[in-house]
Amino acid sequence: MKSMHSDDKEITAEKLTQILIKLQDLYHQKKEQLEALHLEINELHSIITKLTALISNQSFTSADLLYSKSNITSEKTSDDYFKENVSEEEFKGTQIKRKIFSKEDDDQEELLCILNFNDFKKLDIKFIEPDQREIKETSEEFINLFLKEALVKIKETNPDLSIEYDFIKNSNIIESIHITNLTKIDDYDLITEKVQELLSFNKAKLA
Repeated sequence: MKSMHSDDKEITAEKLTQILIKLQDLYHQKKEQLEALHLEINELHSIITKLTALISNQSFTSADLLYSKSNITSEKTSDDYFKENVSEEEFKGTQIKRKIFSKEDDDQEELLCILNFNDFKKLDIKFIEPDQREIKETSEEFINLFLKEALVKIKETNPDLSIEYDFIKNSNIIESIHITNLTKIDDYDLITEKVQELLSFNKAKLA
């Protein structure tokens, strides 16, 4: 005949066994859920990676494209020299045009320069009435403002960058500048900024 103490041990063991079984079932359920969640996380990570790559390849054009579609107009000030238009949405054949203006004393705008960025690769800078601008390749302001602060900095990360000049006949005055192998809209922004500064400096110098 079993003692009461033995019965208590059997009941306790049975209860513990039931608890163990429930815990084991719960453990396996959670493990399966965790494995399923891990698969979902991997799928989401894969999707995020693909989307990030897609956005990285196209985001540098989006701002200019959206700007061209928004038809935003604003009153120009002496520091608001350019506007830009994108003709096509594909890289090939894309052109972003910026115009640099200067305000005269009678509030009339004078067009100083046009910058055409083609195919997100080639930039053509055309000075309007270059004989009046007197932009010279060897001038101190051209070297310091344009070459050192723009092109040299860009070339540090883009060694394939190249530049050519067109001069007014029989002079060293630059009529236009052609930059090739440009790869980023930020570089276009920097060049635009430095051309604007260069023209402002020359205007004040010649005044």
